[in-house]
Amino acid sequence: MMTTLTRYRRSFAAALMLTLLLTAAPLISSAGATDTATTDRTADRRVARRICDYDWKRSTYQLKRLIRCAARRWDVAGGPDKAVSVARCESRFDPEAYNSGGYAGVYQQATRYWPDRATTYGFRDYSVYNGRANIVVSIRMAHRGGWGPWACA
Repeated sequence: MMTTLTRYRRSFAAALMLTLLLTAAPLISSAGATDTATTDRTADRRVARRICDYDWKRSTYQLKRLIRCAARRWDVAGGPDKAVSVARCESRFDPEAYNSGGYAGVYQQATRYWPDRATTYGFRDYSVYNGRANIVVSIRMAHRGGWGPWACA
């Protein structure tokens, strides 16, 4: 026969477990999310600030760290060394680089396509000259489709 105290303990334990499951469910589902074409097409999916949080304005060294981190995070073809090599060739790591053909930033993104690309890859309303935005958008594009669009690839 179950005593009243035992019933209260079991009820409390069940309520506690349910609470833990309900509060942990969003964390579990976001931790298991993958970077697929479906999520890439989701408009305005902001990239968390803590992902590859390097002060790219401080130095070329920090900019390269950001590139390497993003290349590892999104697993691009050729790895971090290839990502650094393409950025060196495209802009010499200059976030303010501009080409009269309408290309700008570290990875020389086409300025006419930038607003849509930035929104698609989580940097809505960011400038093409924002080093972090340009790098992460470019790396995510390379993850999805390879380095083909870049002349230096």
